[in-house]
Amino acid sequence: MDNQQRLLKKATNFIKECNAELLKTPEEIETRLVEVKAAIMENGYYEHTAEELEHGAKMAWRNSNRCIGRLFWNTMQVVDARTAETEDEIAALLFRHIEQATNEGRIRPTITICKQDLHADQKVRILNQQLIRYAGYQTENGIIGDSDSLRITELCQSLGWQSQKSDYDVLPLLIQIGDRTPRYYELPADIVLEVPLTHPELPAFADLGLQWYAVPIVSNMRLEMGGISYSAAPFNGWYMGTEIGARNLADTGRYNKLPAVAEIMGLDTTKASTLWKDRALVELNIAVLHSYKQQGIAIVDHHTAAQQFMSFEANEAKAGREVTGNWAWLIPPMSPAATPIFHKPYKNEVKTPNFFYHK
Repeated sequence: MDNQQRLLKKATNFIKECNAELLKTPEEIETRLVEVKAAIMENGYYEHTAEELEHGAKMAWRNSNRCIGRLFWNTMQVVDARTAETEDEIAALLFRHIEQATNEGRIRPTITICKQDLHADQKVRILNQQLIRYAGYQTENGIIGDSDSLRITELCQSLGWQSQKSDYDVLPLLIQIGDRTPRYYELPADIVLEVPLTHPELPAFADLGLQWYAVPIVSNMRLEMGGISYSAAPFNGWYMGTEIGARNLADTGRYNKLPAVAEIMGLDTTKASTLWKDRALVELNIAVLHSYKQQGIAIVDHHTAAQQFMSFEANEAKAGREVTGNWAWLIPPMSPAATPIFHKPYKNEVKTPNFFYHK
């Protein structure tokens, strides 16, 4: 099967499924299939309609096996950015995405979709893992900031970016078109909403100076639908508390703050059997949820998220669709056995449309 035939097969499957969900008539679907086939045979590719792009992006979220927050898949706001040609245009659209998604804390699930991958010299890439992310610096005395950002921080510095070298320096956007040198764009401070962390019962917690940003906007995955790939398609929901409190700030390979939390709690950290890590982990996660809610920023705890996933499963069953999932990713990193997801098997079949990490 040649490339055209492979693309036609994927396109046909998508056009049928997507347009059926959009309640198109059989005649309308057949007309669209004829158009798509003609475009592929003549040009080697086809273009999605605005309606297909919007619903296809929502389907990709619905099919994301690692995501526990899929109940809200149909609420995603889709920004069609396929006409953006330059790095400046793309950066402006990404700034707007951050503003609209943040929405003063009332976070809106949003995706911005740049043009499809047609020619290597025009392919758009956002090199950041997320649109908002903290820098990391290797020093003689250890790592400052986020150790997961060392490589991209070095790349930004090599392009001329300068920073304070603190624990919470917001990285600039890195945008690359084709094989051109990437360009960096500093995020305007007024569009990045950040949350200083405090604890409702531990006043000393504030002295740790911990913080995080409000919106996780994933930008290192490509969107694929109907055989068409969009390498630049950043998207967001809102945080589940454990993503911050049990991973970003707690992992030994990230900010590693459990020992500091244990110290202000007066815990015995000389032996693991005191369960000091577990106790510190719970309080760190309480602080995250408390701080976000106090500032009016949308966030969900892992127990509520698991119940929402059960509702998603029920909705999908009513629609006649099987829910697939990656169990190891769906279970939260804290108290997973206390959630219903832990006790259920899931088929980890990858459906499209979907999001895929860049190779």
